[in-house]
Amino acid sequence: MQMLGVRAETLDAHGAVSEQVAAEMAQGALRHSDAGIAVSVTGIAGPGGSEHKPEGRVCFGISQSFGTFTQTIEFGAIGRHRVRAATIEHALQLLLDALRA
Repeated sequence: MQMLGVRAETLDAHGAVSEQVAAEMAQGALRHSDAGIAVSVTGIAGPGGSEHKPEGRVCFGISQSFGTFTQTIEFGAIGRHRVRAATIEHALQLLLDALRA
């Protein structure tokens, strides 16, 4: 919260694993750096999860000076290691796509 500027109200309303939090994370990373683009991820790699936020759900945020894009991907209960690897791959692809746009 302190480093990225994620608001307590956002966490309370939507939970840590949400597009709203991913957006605030990416916006805060961009605002507090000299970067031109920032990516954020928040999710449940496992084991565990819940009915409302299952294992394998990951929310992504990409922020640039002209706006922020968010996305949620359901990787499923494929195991912690695989969810983390898929998350990295997807985040890098989002960055690449944003840079090409």
